[in-house]
Amino acid sequence: MQDDYFKIDVEAHVWPDTSDIKYFPGFQWEHPSFQGVVRILGIAKEWEQKGKSGHVEFPPVNDPEVLLKRMDKYGIDMAVLVPESGWGKTHIRPITTNGYIMQACEKYPERFIFCANVGPVTARGIEHSMWEMEYLVKERNCKLIKMYHPEDTYINDRQLWPFYKKASELGVPLCIHLGWCWVPPNLSKYCLTELLEDVVTAFPELKVIAYHAGWPRYHELNMMAASHPNLYISLSVLLPWCVTAPRRMAEIIGEAVQFATADKVMFGTDYCNSEVQIKYAVEGFRNFQIPTDLQEGYGFTPLTDEDKSKIFGLNLAKLLGIEPKRRVPTA
Repeated sequence: MQDDYFKIDVEAHVWPDTSDIKYFPGFQWEHPSFQGVVRILGIAKEWEQKGKSGHVEFPPVNDPEVLLKRMDKYGIDMAVLVPESGWGKTHIRPITTNGYIMQACEKYPERFIFCANVGPVTARGIEHSMWEMEYLVKERNCKLIKMYHPEDTYINDRQLWPFYKKASELGVPLCIHLGWCWVPPNLSKYCLTELLEDVVTAFPELKVIAYHAGWPRYHELNMMAASHPNLYISLSVLLPWCVTAPRRMAEIIGEAVQFATADKVMFGTDYCNSEVQIKYAVEGFRNFQIPTDLQEGYGFTPLTDEDKSKIFGLNLAKLLGIEPKRRVPTA
């Protein structure tokens, strides 16, 4: 079923062939843990990449051309392409380079939005990360910066203050992985939600998009977003719960809208080469509504068509200065 919502996916991952680095212990540790992630999300049966044992496997290749076809199928106009990190797996290089993302975005500028990852900042050296961020923003049309603290340092580590200051001066929003690590060998203690308060308070002009709604510590994020105008909430990775765990999702979305307003909540899939992530996110949220008993018991308001329009794409379009016109080809 099609709709008229303008849609931007705030987090979609793509990567080239990873067969040359899959022998690293960190790689072999993290990727089987995807089984746990898809079990949590309730999409294990529908996940395309399954091994001989039936367990979910990390897709060896995640082609942006395949993503584009799936965006067309489910009516997603644009997607923020995010590099898949790899430092915590190999301590040598990321799975996806910024150059790889850049090429896809330059090939399809009307469909893909360039988000770079210039970390881990402390391992590379802050001057190197700051140089690359400034170059990519000023010279290569980079619109956002992803920060994956589980493989770096605490969100509120004062070593990062010059980096945050530079991002604020450049006017580039930071997309911060928040709440929990989800997969080893990286550590959750570096990305706990409450650590973000120091940053959004110290840098009130810095725009921050908090990935994954800070789950499982989403209450703290909603409280912060209620009082910090520079903080936005991304629903990426969680939206399959609209289909597989709707009551849990109703509490997450209902509270986010109640505390931060629908103007500061954003749609996202955290796409990792599985069509079901897009299908359940789009169709699930399109048809989603807050149950009456939660409206009465928690004071949540029903989701209006205007609310969904903002969350699906208008909020991010406004933040990035993008014209919210439909870009999905019509038959």
